[in-house]
Amino acid sequence: MTQLFFSEYEASPDDDLAPLRPLVIAGAGGLGREVALLISQLNAAGARWDVRGFYDDRVPAVPTVGSLPYLGTLADLNAVASPLAVAVAVGSSAGRAAVVSRLTSPHLSFPTLVHPTVDLRPEQRVTLGAGCIIQRGCILTCDITLGRFVLLNLGCTLGHDSVLEDFCSLMPHANVGGGASLATGVYLGTNATVIHQVTIAAGTTVGAGAVVVRDLPAHCTAVGVPAKPTGKSEL
Repeated sequence: MTQLFFSEYEASPDDDLAPLRPLVIAGAGGLGREVALLISQLNAAGARWDVRGFYDDRVPAVPTVGSLPYLGTLADLNAVASPLAVAVAVGSSAGRAAVVSRLTSPHLSFPTLVHPTVDLRPEQRVTLGAGCIIQRGCILTCDITLGRFVLLNLGCTLGHDSVLEDFCSLMPHANVGGGASLATGVYLGTNATVIHQVTIAAGTTVGAGAVVVRDLPAHCTAVGVPAKPTGKSEL
C-alpha cells in the first residue's frame, strides 16, 4: 500500500520545472474517455502528465478516441521499451483484473489518480494501493483502506474504517458505510448502498440502487431493497 497525502495533488512552485511524465490509458471506451478528462483536470491543477493515447484489444472505429490516438493492443503496450505510466480504465472488476494480469512489463507503472477536488489529508489516514482511480465528487472520511486498482466513480462515499480490497469497483453515487468490508473484485452498481459493518465476499456484484443490510457470500449477484442474492455474478 502507498500512503497518499493531499499535498501530492497540490501544485508547487517547482511544478512548471518538472518533466512531463508519459502516460497511456488501457481501455478506449467511455470510462477511458472519462479518465482522460480526469487527467486533464489533474494537469490543470498542477500535475505533469503527458497523455499519449489509448491501448485496447478492441480496435476503435476511428483512429482517435476523443482527441487522443489509438496506439495498439495490450500486447503492444506490454512490449514498450521505456518507462510508461498506465491508467487502467475498465469498469468491470474482473475485466480490470484480467487487463492488469497481462501487463507484466517492468517498464510499466500504475499511478493512483485522484481528482484534485477530493480531500486526502494526513489526518484522514487514508491508504490507497497502486492504480486506484478516484473521480470527482467522492468523499472519503477517515481510517480507510483501498487496495490495488480500486475504482471510485463519480460521487461515491466511503465511511470511517471501511476496507475495499483489490479491484473493487464503485459506480456513480455508490455508498459504503463505516466499518464495511468489500473483498477482492466486489462491484457496486450506480446508487448502491452498503450499510455499516456489512461484509461482501469476493467477486460479488450488487445491482444498481440495491441496499445491502446483511453480509453477502462470494460470487453472487444481489439486487433489491434489502439486497438478496439472485445468482452467480458475471462481473
